[in-house]
Amino acid sequence: MNNANSREEEPRRKDSIDSRFDQTLKNVQGLLKVPGKILLTRSSDLADDSEFQDSPSHHRSFSKNDDDMDKSMEVEAENTSSTNDNETVNKLRSSTSNVKNSSKELQKPTMRARATDSARLMKFTKELSGKMIILERLRELAWSGVPHYMRPDVWRLLLVSPLGKTRHIMVTEDFCNVRGYAPPNSDRREGVLRRKRLEYLDCVAQFYDIPDTERTDDEINMLRQISVDCPRTVPDVSFFQQAQVQKSLERILYAWAIRHPASGYVQGINNLVTPFLVVFLSEYLEGSIDSWSINDLSTEQISNVEADCYWCLSQLLDGRQDRYMFAQPGIQRLVFKLKELVRCIEETISRHMKEQGLEFLQFAFRWFNCLLIREIPFNLVTRLWDTYLAKGDALPDFLVYIFASFLLTWSETLLKLDFQELVMFLQHLPTSNWTQQELEMVLSRAYMWHSMFESSPNHLAS
Repeated sequence: MNNANSREEEPRRKDSIDSRFDQTLKNVQGLLKVPGKILLTRSSDLADDSEFQDSPSHHRSFSKNDDDMDKSMEVEAENTSSTNDNETVNKLRSSTSNVKNSSKELQKPTMRARATDSARLMKFTKELSGKMIILERLRELAWSGVPHYMRPDVWRLLLVSPLGKTRHIMVTEDFCNVRGYAPPNSDRREGVLRRKRLEYLDCVAQFYDIPDTERTDDEINMLRQISVDCPRTVPDVSFFQQAQVQKSLERILYAWAIRHPASGYVQGINNLVTPFLVVFLSEYLEGSIDSWSINDLSTEQISNVEADCYWCLSQLLDGRQDRYMFAQPGIQRLVFKLKELVRCIEETISRHMKEQGLEFLQFAFRWFNCLLIREIPFNLVTRLWDTYLAKGDALPDFLVYIFASFLLTWSETLLKLDFQELVMFLQHLPTSNWTQQELEMVLSRAYMWHSMFESSPNHLAS
């Protein structure tokens, strides 16, 4: 009888603890410097991921985070049951500089992390093997990282530009009206990919493989600018210095620019192709990216990879070309939102930058233009982009929270710098030794802040 009562009381005790924690979180929102509950649950399963990556120089592994938030909250409730509310408040008031120490103390055994990874692999396999893929479920899984060998298929599916929001739509036969790259219906997928790859080849033949005498002056200038930018793309990764790789980049970018005359080619778009190129080449090339040679691929394989990159880039930028039109108003709006968010989260940083005369556009413009590709080690980019693509239509707004979390990683350092030092520091951020753990911390804070402010947009009003 006592055992039965204990089992009945256990869920109520967990709900009570969780409720008190959430209420405490709301009461100290203005004091938060760490991602609180979300951070502690989402980052605690980080472990050695060596057996999920191909080489030290090219991490194509996926995150070791809990994929089920409800389960992680239950675990936290059990761990918190022996503490009081005052201890919880103290944890929430810890400064950003203590986040790394907290995550290390809360790391779980490697065996448990591997068990979590195994469960996630099974979930991915189940979702991808269905005849009709539910994109909402796939997005939930992809948010915390995608297994490297599943990444090409998952990215093709996630890059969907709907005629409206799809995050809450069950995928049915009516979903055929959704404009995407790889359709969620497995019976149609192979045929659609074949047709779109042929369409890309036709585009290249019609617009790229022609003499300059058949181009306009604007097209000649655009192609010349692309050919100048390609060798500058990810210069610290030797793979991108291969002549054939740069030629593939040139074809993809020129075809995209010709088909999108409203914006044409703008510097920065060349960086956005690189994650797609690496992911889709990984279907054909093994080992470290440093050992890859695109010349090992057949002409058909190269054209398939280029076509996948072209269409995925088109899907990524569909409806967001205001970031690359004259004066790039889309980016300016996002930078303003970032400035307001930082002011709400950590006013001392906002005030210090204003006193020093530093404008957010001076450093954040490149962040939004290149989506942090130039700010973090390239071996972390594909993991970051798993989360980008998982957000779907909500990505532009969520980028603001990611970049705020990224900036405030160095809060204490920024307060000590004057204008010139701030400019130099923010243009050459100390991320060269970053691992997946630091990236997960940034995403965790972004998730928590987004959860806090999403339902209170007035807090971000100027």
